[in-house]
Parts: sequence; structure tokens; C-alpha cells
Amino acid sequence: MKKEEYARLREKALEYYKKANIVLTDEEKANVEVADFGLNMCEKVGLEIVTYVNTSKVCAKEMVLFPGQTCPEHRHVPSYGRDGKEETFRVRYGKVYLYVDGEPAEKIQGTLPPTKTTVYHEVILTPGKQYTIMPGTLHWFQAGEDGAVVSEFSTTSTDETDYFTDEKIVRAPSVED
Repeated sequence: MKKEEYARLREKALEYYKKANIVLTDEEKANVEVADFGLNMCEKVGLEIVTYVNTSKVCAKEMVLFPGQTCPEHRHVPSYGRDGKEETFRVRYGKVYLYVDGEPAEKIQGTLPPTKTTVYHEVILTPGKQYTIMPGTLHWFQAGEDGAVVSEFSTTSTDETDYFTDEKIVRAPSVED
């Protein structure tokens, strides 16, 4: 991803944090991560993240999803001698379609992303609603038509070791001049 595009998407994400009344420090604003998963179609498949804390025990993040944007299907696997990440999502703004292992919906309300997906048990989250995902659970999620802001509370995050169903995906963003 080009540096200018990264900066544009970071600024766009900051607008969503404001909509959700999430107050960020100047340092946090400057460190918003734009994850395009190596696909170069970030507004369709991507995620914007502020990490507040990530210690050997806990992690807290705020995530932005633009309208219809999808975080691709993945699972948090054991790594660095730890179990996979357990995470709780709590929606602060917008609507999120979360898909996890389980009985598939007859017809999902979200849109299939341009990446491989295999789980379709649908959980719809709106402001104030939350859902906990246990380690090793395949999941993907997508914002509704207004975009979304999601708080994540979890055990230690080692997202760089996540297993993605679609083998084209690369978790760490690459930014070019």
C-alpha cells in the first residue's frame, strides 16, 4: 500500500472514532494501523486498529470497519508458548455481522467477501452488544452500511501468527513510499 493511501485511510478511520465518541491521544491517532492483509483492496477487505495495551496477559484495541469492509476469516492459534487469543468484541458504533463456527444461517445478512470463507453462523452486533470468541474459533466479520467501531478486549494479541483461511492473506501491512 502506498504511504498516501495509508494516511488517507488512517484519517478516514479517525472520523469513525469521533462518530463513536472514542477519545484518542495524539500518539494513538498517529499510530492507527491500517491492515490491508496484502490484498490491496483495503476498503473491501481490511481493518483499522488502535492498540491501547498488549501485555503478556491482556490486550485492548479499538477497530474501525468502513461500510461493508470485512476482516477476513481467521483463527487465533497457539503461539509463543501461549494458547490462542480469546477475544470479546463490543460494538460502539454501527452494525457488525460476525461469522463463527456453528450452525450456518440459511441466508447471511452480510455480503460474501472476495476472500475464502467457510463459516456462516451469524451473530449480529449493534451498539452495546458483545460476543466472545474462544481460541481456535474460525471467524470473520463485516461492517454494515454505516461502518462500525468495535472494542476488542482479549488475552495477549499475537495477530502476526493468526491462521487465515485464504492463503493469499498477509497480516502485516507493507507500506511503500
